[in-house]
Amino acid sequence: MHTNRLIHETSPYLLQHAHNPVDWYPWGEEALNKAKQEDKPILLSIGYSACHWCHVMERESFEDPEVAAIMNEFFVNIKVDREERPDIDQIYMEAVQAITGNGGWPLNCFLTPDLKPFYGGTYFPPQPYYNRPSWKSVLARVAKVFRERRKEIEEQAEQIFRHISQDTQFLQNEPHQNFNEADLDTIFFALQKRFDTQHGGFGNAPKFPSVQSIKFLLRYYHFKKSKAAINHAVLSLDKMMMGGIYDAIGGGFSRYSTDNQWHVPHFEKMLYDNALLLKAYCEGYQCTHKPEYLQVITETMNYIQREMTNTEGGFYAAQDADSEGIEGKYFVWQYDEVKSLLPNEFELITDYFYLLPEGNWEHGNNVLFRRYSDEQFAEKHALEHQEWQEILKKAKQTLFEHREKRVKPGLDDKILLNWNALMLSAISRVYRLTLNPDYYNMMIKNAEFLCTRYCKGNTLYRTFKNGEAKILATLEDYSYLIEALIDVYETTFKEFYLFKAVDLLEHTFTHFFDPSNNTFYYTSSDQTDILFRQKEFYDNATPSANSTMAHNLLRLGTLLNEPKYKNISRSMLAQIKNAVMQYPTAFGKWATLMTNMVYGMHEIAYFGKMYNGEINILWKDYHPNIICAGNPESDRIALLHHKKGFEDKDTLYYCTNYACYPPLHTYQELKKTYM
Repeated sequence: MHTNRLIHETSPYLLQHAHNPVDWYPWGEEALNKAKQEDKPILLSIGYSACHWCHVMERESFEDPEVAAIMNEFFVNIKVDREERPDIDQIYMEAVQAITGNGGWPLNCFLTPDLKPFYGGTYFPPQPYYNRPSWKSVLARVAKVFRERRKEIEEQAEQIFRHISQDTQFLQNEPHQNFNEADLDTIFFALQKRFDTQHGGFGNAPKFPSVQSIKFLLRYYHFKKSKAAINHAVLSLDKMMMGGIYDAIGGGFSRYSTDNQWHVPHFEKMLYDNALLLKAYCEGYQCTHKPEYLQVITETMNYIQREMTNTEGGFYAAQDADSEGIEGKYFVWQYDEVKSLLPNEFELITDYFYLLPEGNWEHGNNVLFRRYSDEQFAEKHALEHQEWQEILKKAKQTLFEHREKRVKPGLDDKILLNWNALMLSAISRVYRLTLNPDYYNMMIKNAEFLCTRYCKGNTLYRTFKNGEAKILATLEDYSYLIEALIDVYETTFKEFYLFKAVDLLEHTFTHFFDPSNNTFYYTSSDQTDILFRQKEFYDNATPSANSTMAHNLLRLGTLLNEPKYKNISRSMLAQIKNAVMQYPTAFGKWATLMTNMVYGMHEIAYFGKMYNGEINILWKDYHPNIICAGNPESDRIALLHHKKGFEDKDTLYYCTNYACYPPLHTYQELKKTYM
């Protein structure tokens, strides 16, 4: 069987293309030198393993010998897994968006031999279709223009390069701005204009979870007692867990909904979505104590343990949307199929999950979708709540066991540092709520895995597979891991995690920091194979690396009484403040940082037992601007200086700006007296 150079890679996405007749290269010196030596344009094709349309384009075009012959003759063809090289993906995604007005994956971008983009697009069909040119015609036209109108190509590439390299367009040169409640009101009212008040979430389809905006609403409610904020946050969390975007049978969330109602998802499941949504439901539970949120948390954790965890405690990247070549096949149900499995409960289950004889989706298939809360449903059918819960639990188990016999979606089993760090942070929060020792063990095992397998000194590597970590980490990897290590410290009070976070932070100052405007580059100064070093400010599907670093600097600056950290955090937010207030859905994590700047960080110094201690009672409630330190192992944590515990009692000090109130012994006393 024919193979190309991708056969030596570890990425499942690249390996999927290793038997194409296209002469694919991985991104690297060999391919980049070939383009320069032969003076050929580069065809850069970017995707990821769980991408449905990436699979479609491969089947239609990259497996076609005629298409491959054109690609091999006129181009140097490079395949990139966007999850391994998000730095490359960011640059050329922005270029394609500038060229065409939209983006997505697969991303196909044509570059000059010096890596400057001059044309591109996303999916191209094998034949002209709905105003999309065929892939063959695109290849022929680009090759011809590159050959015959080279000067125009070079000028266009230079113009696009200048546009995409202006990466500080949102920054205002006002590093000393103040922040106040009126700023938060402006953000809230801008968000409120985007509310879908019927189905939750923000804007129209396709609909993404928008976790950072939901978390801002919870904070706005906490500080301002806004009923509109909590109502929309709860509506959004409710509708997502009731929708098809949530896997009611196996736990876990799909990437997004193709419609306004969260009914039909794009069925791929990404680790990062599930990590971020776990944190959102933890915060939702802390604010409301709704039992259904805890159930979603538990079911999603079961999914992560069952499907997404390797033997060393790392978490896999994603599950595909497709199985047996059909999108969603693993997850959908035929009406008669459910009837044969659940003859006694069928009428109830049909109503609960909105199952229709003709299907509630395409080809007679049903996507499980709820229109009622459990309480509403039990009342509608004159059932006791507990009685209905027992019926539902047994029915879901029956459906789960049947579904387990199906061919599962493909698994992208590379283990990414940044997404693992997001999940580590989430598990620390889940453990604090539940005190489930299994979650504690997951947290510690993953933390040790990330701190050993991905680290050489304080230099981090991005992806791990087959026993090997490779590819220099981006700022995203550092920022997310620092955040997770602070969370693990707060959960365990083991100082190793805190000071590993500090060491990594100092490493980012050496290799990523731009002192001219107190922000950070996305790539390390050691990364030399890219067109230019970008900076990332948008909070998209995942929080931006810079917004996460700004949070980290504030938290560590507070814990360690380090003015440098706090001043840089404030400067970062001040420079992007206007953009946050105008476009809060694009800068959600920055918006949550502003709440902590307005209301200040408060500290708890704790001495006492950890498991079932008073600190765990505190964590059952919602305290978004509190950071905790406790049970000192050394004298390095400023917050704990000159404080002591009482041998027979838990002791809690409540502090602001290192002025601490007299200690109390229970969380309830603390809450009543100081909070």
